[in-house]
Amino acid sequence: MNILYTDDTICAIATAQGGAIGTIRVSGKEAITITDKIFTPASGPTLSGRKPYTLTFGHINGENSEIVDEVLVSLFRGPHSYTGEDSTEISCHGSSYILQQVMQLLIKNGCRAAGPGEFTQRAFLNGKMDLSQAEAVADLIASTSAASHRMAMNQMRGGFSRELSQLREKLLHLTSLMELELDFSDHEELEFADRSELSQIASQVEGVINGLVQSFSVGNAIKNGIPVAIIGETNAGKSTLLNALLNEERAIVSDIHGTTRDVIEDTMNIKGILFRFIDTAGIRETSDTIESIGIERSFQKLDQASIVLWVIDSTEAETQINALKDKVIPRCEGKKLILVMNKCDMVNNAEQSDCLKEPSGATILTSADSGMNYEMISIAAKQREGITELQKLLVKAAALPEVTQNDVVVSNVRHYEALSHALEAIHRVQEGMSIGLSGDLVSQDLRECLFHLAEIVGGEITNDEVLGNIFKNFCIGK
Repeated sequence: MNILYTDDTICAIATAQGGAIGTIRVSGKEAITITDKIFTPASGPTLSGRKPYTLTFGHINGENSEIVDEVLVSLFRGPHSYTGEDSTEISCHGSSYILQQVMQLLIKNGCRAAGPGEFTQRAFLNGKMDLSQAEAVADLIASTSAASHRMAMNQMRGGFSRELSQLREKLLHLTSLMELELDFSDHEELEFADRSELSQIASQVEGVINGLVQSFSVGNAIKNGIPVAIIGETNAGKSTLLNALLNEERAIVSDIHGTTRDVIEDTMNIKGILFRFIDTAGIRETSDTIESIGIERSFQKLDQASIVLWVIDSTEAETQINALKDKVIPRCEGKKLILVMNKCDMVNNAEQSDCLKEPSGATILTSADSGMNYEMISIAAKQREGITELQKLLVKAAALPEVTQNDVVVSNVRHYEALSHALEAIHRVQEGMSIGLSGDLVSQDLRECLFHLAEIVGGEITNDEVLGNIFKNFCIGK
């Protein structure tokens, strides 16, 4: 299928299986005509004779005029529809048999089954939304927290697009002044562009783009979850802690050392923040080839994490910390480290207070050791004791700012890359103006900056493969 071919009429089931109600979407120039062929209103004219934005009750006609189901049909006429085309939505009972029967009837009468994201792709191609808004539709569907929902909703409603539009206006003003000068370059006395004004505009543009680039770290954490590596020696209780945090038996727990040999990942929403927990293989000296590979992956996940939960068996705290201190601490630079003193229910009160201290009375880790501040907490993961307090520490360590629907936050890698290239281009513009570079060279960098901003909303995209790559990850029916 040609990704840009939109001359036919498509249909798809737009709701998940198992619900009481199912919806089938139809879009294209023959959408209303084809739906009319299989739908009989309970009263009044056919869909073709009805006004848009109306809901009509009736039934779907199968083979030999057999009634398949009683349904409600929503009617939309282009360009005032989601896709910008004539569209119908058939709401029937959620039986998979009924939905498939309706789909077969639509296809038999001239529809084609839609591909992933094809409805939103048509909305983009018909000018109903730009590319960044189209991508936000997928983010909205996949949102798992209040913050990710607000972020996607802002982008889908055009918040990000408006920010980019304002940037483009400033850049176009800057470019037009400089290129006008180039057109009259033989008249040395003419200067349409005030150099101080140009520098000021470039500085404003640089500030906005830089702010958007910097917001990606927050946006990526909100969208994909904050990676939290659970590390420690074998049998320290890492898998037990993962199960306690998730409140389910996600990982195998055993008294046998080295049970976990590969990383286990799962996510959890805590106080509106998505955390991606990574249970790793226990770190120890071993001759077992498979376990060694698991331990190497543990260090890789530690390097990728933003927060590190170092789980320590309180009954042998000093031994475990001294054994791993040199391996773990250097890798925690720039991360949030939480020392989780597990199994504190297995030591008496005096030992419990001492398990966090060296024999001299000094704390086991100091700022000099780690080069960073850290938190320490005592828990009993097996009994689920201290888990609530640990969750509070995780939220504190995440330190994510509150995101509202008015905040523009970048969460898409493609947008981040385009903005980074745009930032490099505007830096070259600033440098060129500061050293008195010729206007034609400065204009070239300005045009490059504009090009990369246009990439985000789709203004300069002509490659079908790029569009296909974006929409292929959508669900069917959207």
